Amino acid sequence: MMNRILRQAMQDCDNYVIEMDYDDAKGNRTHRVVSPIRFMGSYRFLGLCLCREQPRQFQLSRCKNIRLVRAEQVSMPMPIIESSAMAAAV
Repeated sequence: MMNRILRQAMQDCDNYVIEMDYDDAKGNRTHRVVSPIRFMGSYRFLGLCLCREQPRQFQLSRCKNIRLVRAEQVSMPMPIIESSAMAAAV
């Protein structure tokens, strides 16, 4: 399912981006908005992080709660939301 969502965003990049929670190498969870560019092997993908405004590599195993979002609903830059801020907002 995750790969299908990523492929759809890659194939129709003018209309779709993804939102996801991402666990970095240190275990910190952030909420990201990403325009996926291409798969890099079977376990990661390259995408334009709209939060950092830079291309980044994302490991698929660290991506959680991925959802497809209409690009028109997103404006750059998007804030990176730390997991402690996400928990406080709930």
